Amino acid sequence: MHALKQHRPLRRVTLAAATTVTGFVLLLSLKPHTAPTVAQATSSAGQSQSPSSGSTSGSSSEGSSGSTKSTGTKTVTGDTVQTRWGPVQVRVTLKNGKITDVTAVSYPSDNPRDQEINSYALPQLRREALAAQSARIDSVSGATYTSDGYRQSLQSALDSAGL
Repeated sequence: MHALKQHRPLRRVTLAAATTVTGFVLLLSLKPHTAPTVAQATSSAGQSQSPSSGSTSGSSSEGSSGSTKSTGTKTVTGDTVQTRWGPVQVRVTLKNGKITDVTAVSYPSDNPRDQEINSYALPQLRREALAAQSARIDSVSGATYTSDGYRQSLQSALDSAGL
């Protein structure tokens, strides 16, 4: 019985060490939940429209640009889409029913990692939207949440424009 008691402390130490390492890895992989609210406050400070009124901003933008559906230039702002890392909102410029420009009005930019990801993801999403002339665009690897929000906001803007 003395031999069993010697192995139990070693098993307990091994189990405790494995549990501690696992807990530490999980803790480091979490992102703080304060980033989306800060990004939302930052993006709304630089805009004339409030991101919290997503569906209203799309229709009010359409009404203020006021032009016919088939001719002229029209600028429409899509709904604000809340993603895991912050809000995403897109503004679309249409000329004669064709997408001529897509601009990300708001996107996660609270921390350096968000800025790094969006510095390569947003131009790529813009190029794809202009090439596809629709919201049927591929996600950017490493920016899945931003890509999904971009796509949803773009579709919202196109729906508001009647396309």
